[in-house]
Amino acid sequence: MSLPTLLVTRPRQQCAAWLARLQALGVPALALPLIDILPARDPAPVQKAWADLAAVDLAVFVSPNAVEQFFVHGTAHAWPAQTLAACVGPGSAQALAEHGVPANLIVQPATDAVSLDSEHLWTELAPRRAWQGARVLLLRGDGGREWLAERLAEAGAQVQAVTVYHRSGPRFTPEERALLATVQAQPGRYVWLFSSAEAVGHLRGIEPLGQPAIATHPRIVEAAREAGFAPVVLARPAPEAVTQALRAL
Repeated sequence: MSLPTLLVTRPRQQCAAWLARLQALGVPALALPLIDILPARDPAPVQKAWADLAAVDLAVFVSPNAVEQFFVHGTAHAWPAQTLAACVGPGSAQALAEHGVPANLIVQPATDAVSLDSEHLWTELAPRRAWQGARVLLLRGDGGREWLAERLAEAGAQVQAVTVYHRSGPRFTPEERALLATVQAQPGRYVWLFSSAEAVGHLRGIEPLGQPAIATHPRIVEAAREAGFAPVVLARPAPEAVTQALRAL
């Protein structure tokens, strides 16, 4: 039996890589971005963060978008040898490596972690060093990773949040609007892939719900179910795990 088409709702900047990897796994997939990523309105704090990076002990990236938008302002700079770079997912880790961050400085949840989130990242960070007096940059969009920032602050770190990008609702191209109309007309042929609870919220009022979905974190599963998707299954945010979940559906 042929697989339904997977709708990848990640920001447009990430869709191409996901579609290529899913295609290699034999999964029919199309992009329908539900979040738009915009550069920081004021680049000065981002540029200052780059200028001060050599004095920073840890830079936390909330997503691949944070990596890309941060490095836009520092492509001529080498990553400091004493600065750790932390992230919660393999996509962010890959983006850091592609921008020249050495593998031994990238900290992320263990490969066998139950879920990829701030809690499991803190499990890796907490024993890494004494955090009293450490300087930490939290590189993010409009909020995010507050729980992790609180744990670092409680351990004595000085945490500075820097907005490196902004999120907005979807801005569909004509082709994407046509795809959405097809999904509405033939819902049984598609399965949604959600990597953000915010993306689920943006879909409300746009798409009749009640379709199956795959979500990459328990909180996103809950948001999708509350929005009316069913069934909703959990998968790690990796194409191989998503492929397994799709085949199970």
